[in-house]
Amino acid sequence: MDKQTITIYDVAREAGVSMATVSRVVNGNPNVKPTTRKKVLEVIDRLDYRPNAVARGLASKKTTTVGVIIPDVTNLYFSSLARGIDDIATMYKYNIILANSDKNEEKEVQVLNTLLAKQVDGVIFMGNKITDELRAEFSRSRTPVVLAGTVDPDEQVGSVNIDYEQATEDATMMLVDNGHKKVAFISESHEEPINGIYRLNGYKKALEKASLPYEEDLVLQSEYTYKVGEAVYEQLNKAGATAAVVADDELALGVLNAALDRGVSVPEDFEIITSNNSKLTAMSRPRLTTVEQPLYDIGAVAMRLLTKLMNKEETEEKTITLPYTIGSKGTTK
Repeated sequence: MDKQTITIYDVAREAGVSMATVSRVVNGNPNVKPTTRKKVLEVIDRLDYRPNAVARGLASKKTTTVGVIIPDVTNLYFSSLARGIDDIATMYKYNIILANSDKNEEKEVQVLNTLLAKQVDGVIFMGNKITDELRAEFSRSRTPVVLAGTVDPDEQVGSVNIDYEQATEDATMMLVDNGHKKVAFISESHEEPINGIYRLNGYKKALEKASLPYEEDLVLQSEYTYKVGEAVYEQLNKAGATAAVVADDELALGVLNAALDRGVSVPEDFEIITSNNSKLTAMSRPRLTTVEQPLYDIGAVAMRLLTKLMNKEETEEKTITLPYTIGSKGTTK
């Protein structure tokens, strides 16, 4: 028998039972005699029958599939979130379609529409900001959407994050308390709310508290890659920075190694605090001091929130903020 054409009908015929019985076995319904269940499962195994998720979806009006939009699959920050999402999805028997949007706003809308066309039951979005186009698509589709590690300043869409403003204020304050007068802040584009509103505000608040001036040349916008660390460190050096709060671990590692390559002692002459607590922070030498975001939990809680929205359960809070700490490792005194 051709594998492609094996249907529930074939399984029923081979096992000598009704299609309804096969359906009950496949869906884990307890109302099947153990001997019948065993016989049906043996046939399923022998024929290598795979229940058609879409067909099952048509019967139940659900495809039990969730779309996850990720800006950069190679960034450990997002892959750690995805692990948390996947584990909870598996627990609730949802399949995941992972789509990479390459941090491109047009592609985000395209990818979202592709997922919606596949009749996903819900979407988890991990892009950097909610554009007006995306917001329009979200509200038009009526498919529940939850943001993970992404903030909606308007709080229209459910989201799970840490308090980025407070975390950046704490990190900056820690460096100021260590005696630094020139602390740099490095993130991606300020057009993204997490960087341009929350983190930047936290940085400014710390300077204000310490009566330190805000200096433009200490605030850099940079892509999040290891290779730009070299150029970023050059700029910091030129601006006279003796410490930096960096919004991404890979970039922070690039800055750290660029400093070490120039014979700068870290943390004696230059201190760094990074923001994402990915496994890179433990791999560097010295190990990177980091804001310890519960990355796995952000993903897991986002997926749990989505299951509630998909099943129209009561949700007390759609904007969820999880706790963080700052883990002092080797790049601070």
